[in-house]
Amino acid sequence: MSRRTLAVLALGAFVTTLDNTIVAAGAPSIARELGLDVGALQWVALGYMLPFAGLLPVAGALVDRWGRRPALTAALLAFGAGAAAGGLAGSAWLLVAARVLQGIAAAFLVPGLLSLLRTNLDARGRTLGAAVWTACLAAALALGPALGGVLSEYCGWAWIFFVNLPFVAAMLVLLPSTVPPGRDAGTRAPPASAMVLVTASLVLLTTALAEPRLRLPLLAAGTALGVAFLVRERRAAERLVPPALTGNRVFLGSLGLQLLWGLGISGIFFFTPLLHQEFVGLGPAGAGLPLVLVAVAVGAATPLVPSAVARHGPLRTVAAGLVVVGAGLLALAAVNHVPSLWPRVPGMVLIGAGSAFTVPMTSHALDVVAERYSGTASGLLTAARELSSALGVALIGAVLTAVRAARLEAGVPAGAALAGGYTAGLLVAAGLTFAGALLAVRVPASRAAGTSSPRDKRAVP
Repeated sequence: MSRRTLAVLALGAFVTTLDNTIVAAGAPSIARELGLDVGALQWVALGYMLPFAGLLPVAGALVDRWGRRPALTAALLAFGAGAAAGGLAGSAWLLVAARVLQGIAAAFLVPGLLSLLRTNLDARGRTLGAAVWTACLAAALALGPALGGVLSEYCGWAWIFFVNLPFVAAMLVLLPSTVPPGRDAGTRAPPASAMVLVTASLVLLTTALAEPRLRLPLLAAGTALGVAFLVRERRAAERLVPPALTGNRVFLGSLGLQLLWGLGISGIFFFTPLLHQEFVGLGPAGAGLPLVLVAVAVGAATPLVPSAVARHGPLRTVAAGLVVVGAGLLALAAVNHVPSLWPRVPGMVLIGAGSAFTVPMTSHALDVVAERYSGTASGLLTAARELSSALGVALIGAVLTAVRAARLEAGVPAGAALAGGYTAGLLVAAGLTFAGALLAVRVPASRAAGTSSPRDKRAVP
């Protein structure tokens, strides 16, 4: 079962992340064929991102309630239906609706799959499984823009969505032999009021990043609903997020690490193809290809992760990985004034290799969570990653835009001005990554899963 579990994890991590990155390269083709302006075009991406991020905490709890096999089966069927509808869409709103369906499905798919780390694998297998998950995630991040450009140019933009279908079919075949039927004993239906409050808050806060004209009211409304959710959680007898998670310092520390890593890396990944086109001089299809180096470095370093964890522990391994990522970002910043690709290669390799060693922050967090909360915990960890991705794009984008505008006013050419803004973004990202390394060494250590008895596992706070 362990090999099949790893295969399902690999396919799920790749396809759900690919769907978040592949659209960017095909966006110009979609805009031309469907007659979309920039404001409408961004909702092709946001239609996936908003329900994905907003529903993740709720979806994890519902996966625990409904059972993993029925929840994952339904999610895969909905994801495939959304992909097919997106490829066949002849209007903007049908395309956005298809993306929303995929985002909803992904919100259930990801925590359901991540919970298999806790339920199907032993302690060493969890570390390997988390490494496989992150390696495939990084591969999708790196390959998505390049694959989207190639498919749009040679096959048509519809294949950006149709390419999901083989992954869905393979996972549906593997699922019955990987995920047992039934659900964990003791699970309860999550409270409806908490689900509405947290989902509405996350969707409003994320939408505020994409709608500058409505940013203040959306931020105010999202913040108010978020505060209401926190107050409700403190006072309610039945919570959406169990006290076993909110009182677990290891789990909370892992959430913080996810946020800091995503804030730094996601914005850089998002703007790298733009820099490669406007400053380095690469074409649309080739602009994303250098990011393949990051995926290669992640894959090369991944087999070394389990032995590093066994020798140094998960927290020191994560801290070292974040330091290497930060060093890679600084290496890119040092050569970013050069309009050439080759000086950037060492920095990209360092970012990829370091990212591979950050995977224990997920497996370690799940290792100290009782099985009945594994879906909820997985949903929260993934929600932290998705929200940090959106916030990271906004933060690095704001820094890049401000510095670029200042340089343009000073008479700097457009390409060099963009490069200056990108350098500033790299420095901010490096600072956030080093802050994550400091947090990693301050997260309290805990006993590994393999040394705990079943009773101990249920008693983990």
